[in-house]
Amino acid sequence: MSATTLEQDKAAAAVQPPSSRPFSTFERMVAWRYLRSRRKEAFISVIAGFSFIGIMLGVATLIIVMAVMNGFRTELISRILGINGHMIVQPLDGPLDNYADLAAKFSGVKGVTMAIPMIEGQTLASGPGGAGTGALVRGVRADDLIKMRSISDHIKSGDLVGYTAGTGVAIGSRMAEQLGITAGGTITLVAPEGDVTPMGVNPRVKSYTVSAIFEIGMSEYDASIIFMPLEEAQLYFNAEGIAQSIELFVTNPDLVDDLRQPIEDAAGRQVLISDWRDRNKTFFSALQVERNVMFMILTLIVLVAALNIVSGLIMLVKDKGSDIAILRTMGASSGSIMRIFFMTGAAIGIVGTFAGVLLGIVVCLNVESIRQFFSWISGTTLFNPELYFLSQLPADMNPGETISVVVMAISLSFLATIFPAWRASRLDPVQALRYE
Repeated sequence: MSATTLEQDKAAAAVQPPSSRPFSTFERMVAWRYLRSRRKEAFISVIAGFSFIGIMLGVATLIIVMAVMNGFRTELISRILGINGHMIVQPLDGPLDNYADLAAKFSGVKGVTMAIPMIEGQTLASGPGGAGTGALVRGVRADDLIKMRSISDHIKSGDLVGYTAGTGVAIGSRMAEQLGITAGGTITLVAPEGDVTPMGVNPRVKSYTVSAIFEIGMSEYDASIIFMPLEEAQLYFNAEGIAQSIELFVTNPDLVDDLRQPIEDAAGRQVLISDWRDRNKTFFSALQVERNVMFMILTLIVLVAALNIVSGLIMLVKDKGSDIAILRTMGASSGSIMRIFFMTGAAIGIVGTFAGVLLGIVVCLNVESIRQFFSWISGTTLFNPELYFLSQLPADMNPGETISVVVMAISLSFLATIFPAWRASRLDPVQALRYE
């Protein structure tokens, strides 16, 4: 072999790419070089920066909104079920006069943690200052109220001693504020169905000592519910010796269907059984629909950011036409060119996605402080408890949802890079140099 031939072989080897393996060091180096801005590529870098910011904010917004909606739903369920029974048993064949025996039988059913006989009635409540508000009076035995941890563990002022003695009632904190009542004060209740007299039915008016003020944290309940000893409620609502229903608390609220037959067998009489899903079906269905729609709408933010990646890469391909021609002339394959531009665009999506996850986590961990800060800045109450039922803004990040958001954002970013990368790989070196 001649010396000239050897020199030609060495020169050909010198211009070969360092490696032909997919996603090799050579390809990663070129992709990283295209991500770095130079003065004449400033506009392309601006587009890439906006794409990064768009994906980051889109992912963060998705995570924050879904976490807040999950927390909102979780808090509502826990507080609604903390004060309301998971299952409600009502008689169909006559008055519920054997409520004590039935409550004992239901408590013995496996999976039932508590059975509470109850009487409910609507009244008008007024305080010493004359202010009035509608109220729902619930007659509950003292021992049962103590077992209801959502009430007994959240006594804001006063105690349940007077309630246990049968001489006092327990009211919510917002009702106490509206009526100007403190623990030890007096509340007056007016029931429309009162005593029958020759002149007709007179409303029943009676005053009670407020022995305890509770705060569940759900404004609707704190502003409207009054707990009264069961025996006193029976007298007040002309229902001596009977109860309206028995509310059951179970170990797992999602498995109430499995307990229907055992409860019917324990009742030994015709009863109507409803559960928490029946009483709140419309409410929780609306929350689920809202949650799904919000996910779809906020996904559009990530999609728009991904489209910015497309426009930025197309401009980059056009700007790097001569570089592509030189690489192809040196021996780089069309697949190598495609992978270079794919990595360039995918890097924006991946880094933006994980930056958005980090931002979302930080906001979710401090969402209540952020709410209070913006409330202080604006001078208004953001997420008013009277409208949103909760005293604090909750955030409950679901790992499965967070992973799905990450996968969705990265997938959109990858899909956005395919067309510009394919276009770069199909670029004819001769035409590219001619345009330059």
